[in-house]
Amino acid sequence: MVEPGFDGPLTARLAGSLVTLEPLAEEHRDGLWEAARPDEIWLWLATLNKSRDYFDSWFDATLTTNAAGEGDPRETGAFAVRRNADGLLVGSSRYLGVRRWDRVVEIGWTWFHPSVWQTGVNVETKLLMFTRAFETLGCVRVELKTDARNERSRRAMTRLPAHFEGVMRKHMIVPDVGQRDSAYFSVIDDEWPEVRAALESRLAGGVAPR
Repeated sequence: MVEPGFDGPLTARLAGSLVTLEPLAEEHRDGLWEAARPDEIWLWLATLNKSRDYFDSWFDATLTTNAAGEGDPRETGAFAVRRNADGLLVGSSRYLGVRRWDRVVEIGWTWFHPSVWQTGVNVETKLLMFTRAFETLGCVRVELKTDARNERSRRAMTRLPAHFEGVMRKHMIVPDVGQRDSAYFSVIDDEWPEVRAALESRLAGGVAPR
């Protein structure tokens, strides 16, 4: 029988060879704003770079949801991603859709500065976050979703490998993007050893698409 629920903070400092994930804090505000400036990041997401005020509103809202109590439906666990080579902040990702009783989280709201696309940063970020979800939090399922039209993101999820579960039609309205159908993927605990090995192999071999 699977015991329900998990306790404890969603985030912690997670160190890899390429990047370190740090629980989002006020000290990250300016560095993440600089990382968020390129337009090409925001084709399928709300355009955080439209103004500093807009970005700050997003950042403040994220700090609020990060501080939400365990079991609060708003609860998230957002990270700032720091490149180890030079200490620069290069993006962000988070746990959301948290269902502690069911031992389920989603990994999403992931974005990176284009300078780290195709460098393994996204692969290692996913490895660190999946490892914490399955091996520390004790999750039995990790969910991912993306705009159904976002072929780049869907290919990346397929390559994890995550299991494609289908498309939820007219699932949500994304600011600056519009009506969105969402493609759903997942990894469950039985599959985690295979996924971990695949991610580690890609990092070791230097084959690391976004």
